[in-house]
Amino acid sequence: MGTPETVGDGREDWVDRHLTRRRGRELGVPFDEEVEAITVRVVRIVRHLRRATRLALEEVGLQNCEFETLHELMVRDTPGRATPSALAADLGVSGAGMTGRLDALERSGWVRRTPAATDRRRVHVEITEAGEHVWRRAVTLRGRAEREVVASLPAAERARLAELLREITLRIDPPGRVHGD
Repeated sequence: MGTPETVGDGREDWVDRHLTRRRGRELGVPFDEEVEAITVRVVRIVRHLRRATRLALEEVGLQNCEFETLHELMVRDTPGRATPSALAADLGVSGAGMTGRLDALERSGWVRRTPAATDRRRVHVEITEAGEHVWRRAVTLRGRAEREVVASLPAAERARLAELLREITLRIDPPGRVHGD
């Protein structure tokens, strides 16, 4: 469970201390120590990874929304190319919000908008060489921080953790659900 009494090597993390403080106190709300241990640790890991991402983006000169947009452009079935409406849908932003993001990215030289060959009223967004370069630098720095976090686990345990987390995400993000719903 991760409490000080049950950890085999005697080490405590912040969550163990949190649970010790909470244990035995009736606060008038339901409390499941195991669920608390899991969810609080997940929240702390996410907080750490967000901080690492922020530092990586600061180092390369990107805002989070710029990185998200470049990242979404690069991890598509058509890497580096999309319509503004497809990007907006995938990122869960409004059309106006997407226009603002693309305007800023275009001013920075990281994307360009080009008319569609078959219908000049439609536009495609393409990542530029400079945009791809800054995205790769940010992904590399962020990836390094992510690897450092999971490096404390042997490969077999990382694989098992990935599978366990997959089971949880399937409950909250079932197959067939469109990203950003």
